[in-house]
Amino acid sequence: MTPAPVIIAIDGRSGAGKTTLAVELAARLRMHHKVSLFHLEDIYPGWNGLAAGIERYVTTVLEPLRRGDAAEWVSWDWEKHYDGRSHVTLPAEIVIVEGVGAAASAARPMLDAVVWVDAPDDDRRHRAMARDGSSYEPFWDSWAAQEDEWLETDDILDHTDVRVLNRADGNAPDDALQALSYLSSLSPVLAPELSARRGLQLKAERIDATPDAADLFQALYAKSANAVWLDSSNTSANRDTVSDAGSPNAAAERSRFSILADDGGSFGQAVTHSSGSTRLSAGCATVETTGPFFRWLDTVWGRKALRAPEGYDCEFTLGWLGYLGYELKRETGGSDVKAGTPDAALLFAGRAVVIDHRDETVWLLAIDAPDAGDWLGLARGAVLSAASAPQSATAPRHPAGDPAVGSSAVALEFSSRDTEDEYKSKITEAQNQIAEGNTYEVCLTTTVTASDPGLDPWESYLALRKRNPAPFASYLRFGDLTVASTSPERFLRITSDGGMRAEPIKGTRARANDPVIDEALRRGLESSLKDRAENIMIVDLLRNDLSHFAVPGSVTVSRLCAVESYATVHQMVSTIDARLRPGAPRAEAVAAAFPAGSMTGAPKISTMDILDGLESGPRGVYSGAIGYFSLNAATDLAVVIRTLVMGPDGDGGRTLSLGVGGAITADSTPQDEYEEIRTKAFGVLSALGAEFPTT
Repeated sequence: MTPAPVIIAIDGRSGAGKTTLAVELAARLRMHHKVSLFHLEDIYPGWNGLAAGIERYVTTVLEPLRRGDAAEWVSWDWEKHYDGRSHVTLPAEIVIVEGVGAAASAARPMLDAVVWVDAPDDDRRHRAMARDGSSYEPFWDSWAAQEDEWLETDDILDHTDVRVLNRADGNAPDDALQALSYLSSLSPVLAPELSARRGLQLKAERIDATPDAADLFQALYAKSANAVWLDSSNTSANRDTVSDAGSPNAAAERSRFSILADDGGSFGQAVTHSSGSTRLSAGCATVETTGPFFRWLDTVWGRKALRAPEGYDCEFTLGWLGYLGYELKRETGGSDVKAGTPDAALLFAGRAVVIDHRDETVWLLAIDAPDAGDWLGLARGAVLSAASAPQSATAPRHPAGDPAVGSSAVALEFSSRDTEDEYKSKITEAQNQIAEGNTYEVCLTTTVTASDPGLDPWESYLALRKRNPAPFASYLRFGDLTVASTSPERFLRITSDGGMRAEPIKGTRARANDPVIDEALRRGLESSLKDRAENIMIVDLLRNDLSHFAVPGSVTVSRLCAVESYATVHQMVSTIDARLRPGAPRAEAVAAAFPAGSMTGAPKISTMDILDGLESGPRGVYSGAIGYFSLNAATDLAVVIRTLVMGPDGDGGRTLSLGVGGAITADSTPQDEYEEIRTKAFGVLSALGAEFPTT
């Protein structure tokens, strides 16, 4: 008896391409493993024998193979319409069983993975006829009826690990193998395939050019279902060496690079996570796994797989980009709250464009693959075209402030989850919690929403970035969900060599058109004891968050309560630095600081519980993080504030939402706190031609 094999079932309706997929997948796996392959069509007892064939397969083939024994079975003689010769299928390290019913309910307890292959009905019939011709055509309908009868009583799709939409373009085997490698049940046996990921090579090209980033994004990714633009739209910071206050411009470092990418190409993938379930798409294959998101992130990020090219200063060397939603707090000490949007959405970019605004250069990055050369040529042409185009070409068709930002001229009317009186009442309750000693700072938030009258997400974002440029602006598109952010706040950066930095913002003042008044507002924020207290409390919280995975004694505060000025607000910012402990799991280091303390209050866990009681719904994307997880083990994440989320409302329409909030302390005045959330919402709402709701 040999050790029990790993058994992979490839199932699906007739004509979906199961046989070809199984043969090609087996060929790829044979590079590192001994593989046996069994086709159920060899054992069905005639054209009316689906149910009997499944029974024969389970008892004479699957059961002995599961034990590590040879399977002795009798094939069907299709010419004599009776049992034919005896055959033996030997166990191997991996066994692939393929055919209609391969993953039937009686078989599933003996399987390690189930792959369901699908294709449009017309394509399936055409493929089946092309393969078997006239022998199959008379029986197509009767066989399809047997498949229908079986599927009505067998919930196989609910027990499928990987789904493949087979377009017969040759991509299914590689996509399926990539998806299978994410299953924990297969990871031990697929160790050679997983190790191959670490042998990636990076192709890089530098171009001396200053393309318009918006033009470039549209040229490359306008038709991409999933695309990300980490947009340092506050690029003027790179031209200024000092801030308004005369100190070195700390925003310049945060505004140097923009990253543009989608999930196209050989290595492209996209993943969403909701309430403990992770769904990953790799080309035509989709795999679902269960478990904590940060544990999944640790399996795909945190080890150095690619080196940066010579002369390249950005920490992003391809990898995962997207957002982490606030409700991931369930994994970091918070309670479980279900959101209407995915708790996380990331794409894997195997190729990307990075704009260096300071050095006025563009870097094209691509993992070496058969399609890398063609993409580099396409991207090079797009960069040069965007660099020569008039800069005004990316201006929205409607100026910022005009309600007709998108394709509809209907004025937007936002409503708030909390009325003014309700929000002020919650402020009072938060102060009661502080007085009781349950917390000492509560970052209370609310959400304003509007029905989407047909805004164009792209033009809406262009209006936002024009109205309120920010170092961590971003435009994320994941199918029908769009996130348009103009965030100024860094959540957490971990460099490839282990440097850690958090830069919380606490303290906000609206800017004034009159320079004298504006300067008075800035100085008022700078000298505010209340705002400094808010900021310092969060600094203490983040010092603790970073210390969990930091080298002892390395946590320092290099900047405390500095004031930075943006288009619509003055903000009070601090900087906490640390050194990551060698060998520490980087995904866990991110989790230890998530969600950002500036969005919860302190102490974090007990305050999140208080917030769940005060706030009337999930925060979703808002209060989470946006950024990248690079293949050189670096990450840079911004706090999701000043962010418009555009997505389905669940009833066939679309909705717009904007989260706003502020830190409540014992010294807070309800009216001032309410005016602060109006100030924070102004930059986004004014760009849409909308106003903060009055009720």
